[in-house]
Amino acid sequence: MDDLQLVIFDCDGVLVDSEVISNGVLAEMLTADGLPTTVTQARRDFQGLLLSEVGERVQEKLGRPLAQDWIIQFERLRAERFRCELQPVPGAVEVVERVSAGGLAVCVASQGKLEKTRLSLELTGLRPLFADRALFSAYTVARGKPHPDLFLHAAAEMGAEPSRCVVVEDTPSGVIGAVAAGMRVFGYAADSDEQALRHAGAEVLRALEELPRLLNL
Repeated sequence: MDDLQLVIFDCDGVLVDSEVISNGVLAEMLTADGLPTTVTQARRDFQGLLLSEVGERVQEKLGRPLAQDWIIQFERLRAERFRCELQPVPGAVEVVERVSAGGLAVCVASQGKLEKTRLSLELTGLRPLFADRALFSAYTVARGKPHPDLFLHAAAEMGAEPSRCVVVEDTPSGVIGAVAAGMRVFGYAADSDEQALRHAGAEVLRALEELPRLLNL
């Protein structure tokens, strides 16, 4: 790892502990819409998807369209819950600081919209650790995860070679996209399926605090 240039962090589930909150809101709304769903089922069926893709799958299951403002309602309720409940992943602040102090560039590449990423980082005290130019969203590229587009875009904008990038992800779709981009991937498995992450091509990371040692920092 001596020639490493850039560490790319996913946001949800890697830097901020948002997955239970987001999927709790999703489960509540789907149940209210006539599709009884638990948090576990929401994570299994929809985690890692763009909201538009979630909506498409839900409509297929329901056999009818959702309300036109369904995504807007979801984003509003999720933001309200974030403001009350969102916390950083244990060790996230310290790990990003350590990586930066080791001379490596850092950025965030999220499946979510940029405004969501900014809010999440602000609420958890992580926002000052990333420059404005170091935040990337799948909504700005042709294809989101599991395609490599987002990771390749982030590397290009940060001036790094893909082969000299490391990605930290918590979903198989994110791991698949990073592997396809030619990057080394650590799968953060504290709250994810370790076997699925490994099967997708990740080296498993059980605690975020392990990362600096694995990067020889």
